[in-house]
Amino acid sequence: MRTAVVIGTGLIGTSAALALSQRGVTVHLVDHDPEQARTAAALGAGTDGPPEGPVDLAIVAAPPAHVAGVLADAMERGVARGYLDVASVKGGPRRELEQRGLDLSAYIGTHPMSGREKSGPLAAGADLFEGRPWVLTPTRDTDTEVLNLALELVSHCRAVPVVMDADAHDRAVALVSHMPHLVAGMVAARLEHAEEAAVRLCGQGIRDVTRIAASDPRMWIDILSANPGPVADLLTDIGADLEETVRSLRALQSSDEDKRREGSTGIEDVLRRGNAGQIRVPGKHGSAPRAYEIVAVLIDDQPGQLARIFADAGRAGVNVEDIRIEHATGQQAGLVQLMVEPKAAPVLTAALRERGWSIRQ
Repeated sequence: MRTAVVIGTGLIGTSAALALSQRGVTVHLVDHDPEQARTAAALGAGTDGPPEGPVDLAIVAAPPAHVAGVLADAMERGVARGYLDVASVKGGPRRELEQRGLDLSAYIGTHPMSGREKSGPLAAGADLFEGRPWVLTPTRDTDTEVLNLALELVSHCRAVPVVMDADAHDRAVALVSHMPHLVAGMVAARLEHAEEAAVRLCGQGIRDVTRIAASDPRMWIDILSANPGPVADLLTDIGADLEETVRSLRALQSSDEDKRREGSTGIEDVLRRGNAGQIRVPGKHGSAPRAYEIVAVLIDDQPGQLARIFADAGRAGVNVEDIRIEHATGQQAGLVQLMVEPKAAPVLTAALRERGWSIRQ
């Protein structure tokens, strides 16, 4: 691939353009808002000038509701040898293109499983997709050259290609992305009018659950409008679980011992099923999840503290597998949770204590 055009210079489109530009591909940037394309160009994502002729690959990074229309326009104008989109739903846009009677041998639907709470070109980065799954949904009609162009794009972005059926993809993202976002929004909505004294008690748990609720609602309306059925099915199942959980909690309030026992069993059931599901979430680098020991270190909220901890861990020969930070309420301090292999935990604990760190047991 030597040339490409990116149509839509938001977070995903600009990030892909940055990655391609860094690999020596000449990228042309197009957006319905010329100022946004100029911003992406100023960031080094390419040029906002039009190509002189057909490019190797057209990448459509428009909202799902507009993908088919943008693709159809580009294909009818012959702007590229191959076409793909990066929308978060795949079945609907392809069916709409089929209804338009277009030759889809030059098209492949794709979806990079990566993003951020912020949108727009200023939030973009060439490393956004690094190590992340990038779904490809070829069909028997997909031209081999177009599939190879898509694989080359994924390689340039340092993502991991995953081949799926389009409708299976839509059901999967409803489960692992779209439904969780709505649930996070519902939980976060409970905080909107909560008492300030209650909100000040927020800890890492509520931050984890509500983090993705900070995303742009307009963007998510576009996404959910393109995949409403599978998401609604999942929420129906969650609704049934919620009803049963509410009944169990009410039973725990009863003075009848049998009812309390029944309520306890109901709560335990949903929590155990949650345990079983959480275990299936892939671990580091997509491998099977592993159990790590936590070494908790008290730190001051000052520049260089994390760098010192990692340096001291490195000197001890310990690899930090993951990290979480809990910030103390009303204090310039926090608790850093270093997740390491169980056999490395006592080594790291001793080494950090020797270097003056305060370890929380």
